[in-house]
Amino acid sequence: MKISQRAQAITPFLAMEFGKRAAELEAAGHRVIRLNLGEPDFGAPPAVRAELQRIALDTAMPYTGALGLPALREAIAGFYQQAHGLSLNPERVVVTAGASAALLLVTAALVDPGDEVLVGDPSYPCNRQFLSGFGADVRLVPTDASSRFQLDLGAVQRHWSARTRGLMIATPSNPTGTSVPPAELAAICDWARAHGAWRIVDEIYLNLSDAPGDGHAAPPTILASDPGACVINSFSKYFGMTGWRLGWAVVPEDMVPVMERLAQNYYICASTPAQMAALACFTPESIAVCEARKQEFAERRALVLRGLADMGLPVPVPPDGAFYVYIDISASGLDAMQFCEQALQEAHVALTPGYDFGQCGAKAHVRLSYAASKDDLNEGLRRLAGFVQGVR
Repeated sequence: MKISQRAQAITPFLAMEFGKRAAELEAAGHRVIRLNLGEPDFGAPPAVRAELQRIALDTAMPYTGALGLPALREAIAGFYQQAHGLSLNPERVVVTAGASAALLLVTAALVDPGDEVLVGDPSYPCNRQFLSGFGADVRLVPTDASSRFQLDLGAVQRHWSARTRGLMIATPSNPTGTSVPPAELAAICDWARAHGAWRIVDEIYLNLSDAPGDGHAAPPTILASDPGACVINSFSKYFGMTGWRLGWAVVPEDMVPVMERLAQNYYICASTPAQMAALACFTPESIAVCEARKQEFAERRALVLRGLADMGLPVPVPPDGAFYVYIDISASGLDAMQFCEQALQEAHVALTPGYDFGQCGAKAHVRLSYAASKDDLNEGLRRLAGFVQGVR
């Protein structure tokens, strides 16, 4: 059977590969500390789980419309008002089968083969794969600690070409947990808009950012300064609902019919029970739970940064959102793949090598996710300290 060139070009998602190896070790009787995946250990808020149980007993589960339940689209629009002080037309909200499906629809709507798209390096690999899958020429723009491992206006201007049709930015970022300052992000989007290019902004971790903006619970969404941007978001991270596979996109009004046609053909609709239960995410009770968890992540981050500093592994830019640290392991004498492979085999700690996230500085960095419990983090740091001492 001939496999398509598209499929052959896709490289393994190393975070998942190390998860698979961790499962093999666990099956052999070892306790592995899994710090490789960005999966909050909390699960969905209690009210959401209770609502799922209730509707599962006596509610029919037909297809919803391809754009999502109207009540959920309205609730998401209300969340923007509550969290960001932004009045948003619910008609612009498209409920999707996870943020991955949101990216699928948006890239399918915007990308033609040969279009050049600027993406920062390092960045989340699956975002690039969606772009490449629809024929985009993804131009990775090198970043470093001086720009918080994020695109800035100067880098965008230096790498812009006559073929550039769009850009994709995640803020806060996976793998670094760092954000683009709001004014800088607005300037980047202004530049792209002035040059006729579209903007995809991944805000999956926005509500897990540190700094409040304008008295609201999170920094401002890019929609406050660039209403024409396409925004990606998810229930997976802030609401802790990874396996529910539920996300959303906010797109310009003239894109909504396009998104609807694509969703109808690609996957019909997002999960009906997940959508129905997710309405309980937006109650005061559930938001209070998520805000308390956000504080817990801040405490876990402090714990991890102290532990890494004590063992002599620097974090060039401390994160200000999400739940990742991007660690410089060059002093260990190992490259990122060697470090992660040996840490897993010898210390039974699963991490993700920088090679997952691009080319720039990849061999010198690994990602650690502090979405795990404090007990697991303490144990993982203890094991890593012994491992690092041994390799030195």
